[in-house]
Amino acid sequence: MKYQVQLNEEAKMKFELFPVVRFATLFPIVIGLLLRFPKLIIEIYNKKQWTFDWVKFIAIGLPCFYVITMSILPYSPLGQGSIPIPDIIITGSPTVTTIAGIVFGFVFLDSLKK
Repeated sequence: MKYQVQLNEEAKMKFELFPVVRFATLFPIVIGLLLRFPKLIIEIYNKKQWTFDWVKFIAIGLPCFYVITMSILPYSPLGQGSIPIPDIIITGSPTVTTIAGIVFGFVFLDSLKK
């Protein structure tokens, strides 16, 4: 949280929102990865063939990735001013992006199967 406060203060001084938005979208993904990581470690010790559950990743992971991408892309130099922000992100506040990030991180590691 201390890093987020520092980014907010820096954004207020420099009028640059991209570092704050990038942190707010990538941090929940890391939390989702960390939530699934202990079970992944247990699965690593089993000596089986690795597979990837494409159905789960496409059905759950890609919509979450879309929400994450659409929340960060309008503030990036790549899409600045040219990409409209979807209504779900505007009306859902940061909660929608946070939930999508956590779910994406979790589903990404959960799609790896032995």
